[in-house]
Amino acid sequence: MAIELGTPDVGRLGDVVGTLRGWQRDASPMQLHPGDLGWYWQFGAARTAAALRTWSRDGQLVGIGFLDGPEVLRMTVAPEVWRDEELARQVVADVSEPQRGVLPSGAASVEAPDGSRVQDLLAEAGWGAGEPWTPLRRDLTEPAVQEALRIEVTAPGQGSGFIAVHRSAWGSARFSDELWRTMADGLPFSDGRCLLGYDSQGVAVAGVTVWSAGPGRPGLLEPVGVHADHRGHGYGAAICVAAAAELRSMGSSSAMVCTPSANTAAVSTYTSAGYQPLAERLDRTRAA
Repeated sequence: MAIELGTPDVGRLGDVVGTLRGWQRDASPMQLHPGDLGWYWQFGAARTAAALRTWSRDGQLVGIGFLDGPEVLRMTVAPEVWRDEELARQVVADVSEPQRGVLPSGAASVEAPDGSRVQDLLAEAGWGAGEPWTPLRRDLTEPAVQEALRIEVTAPGQGSGFIAVHRSAWGSARFSDELWRTMADGLPFSDGRCLLGYDSQGVAVAGVTVWSAGPGRPGLLEPVGVHADHRGHGYGAAICVAAAAELRSMGSSSAMVCTPSANTAAVSTYTSAGYQPLAERLDRTRAA
């Protein structure tokens, strides 16, 4: 059967999210995770659907891509077709030719898992090495304990504290109650939690959103932030340990996070929280 490229409608989002959950493996390199879609869901189901590209064979999803911006595609493939030549050639052709409706002409980048045939063929097709990223993983076999912060899970309708910390941490004034509520009402958030950390004075100082992919699969931290007025006290590491503990309680096998390698402070924070750096990964880029 031919491989079909498509953009799902809102009614198929549950299938896409569920399929992506099932593809998560601890043994695989870090890849597109349901939490990546969950965080983007703040913009609504229709916009999330429009940002997705799918590859199907005989009616079955074999590849899922997420446009994390008009010129950035983050994608992965089903474990059983990790090295599939036909699929990889189709994906590379689809992302390389603007008329196919995936990426525009000019500068663009693609994130594909290391070791996949898609990654190999992108390099062979002239897509150069882009920005290096460092993925980190914390095994959740043993309990994760931190004592620096009091942790609360943000309940529906009570997102104001989390929103304030996120806006300060990321300099993102646009992040609003409405965006948070839309995200929290989205399909992926059935496996998501927003955690808020308070210092000894009861001040909210750090926040993280964690995303499970189901029991026995790796969970994701996306995003993590410390209030700008409370940096330098170890709260970043503490909230990352709290994130690991929450994911463990949700049945996750490991906790994953990824940051630009140039952000050495972030790498150091995650490492101090017990996350082990994995092999550096590179996006594939096309010049303008």
